[in-house]
Amino acid sequence: MSAKFDDFLQEQLQDPEFRKEYEALQPERAVIQAMIDARRTSGLTQKDLSERTGIAQGDISKLENGNANPSIRTLQRLASGMGMTLKVEFIPASAVTG
Repeated sequence: MSAKFDDFLQEQLQDPEFRKEYEALQPERAVIQAMIDARRTSGLTQKDLSERTGIAQGDISKLENGNANPSIRTLQRLASGMGMTLKVEFIPASAVTG
């Protein structure tokens, strides 16, 4: 993120309603970032991952841009295509906030 965006985001987060919505989207942003990081760590382009998984490159792009909601099955296919295993966790909220 650019410094200008970070400054803008910090300003917007002062609004309690905005902050609530922003925080509600955190899990979705975390999944998206994890997908991107895993793909890059694997040294794969979206096209490479598409070829390995049979998932259209355009669909991978939509997932990485937050324009689609992947199923667990899709996430498993992506993980497998990167030579990885999908892990989903439930952790106490206090571990996140405290």
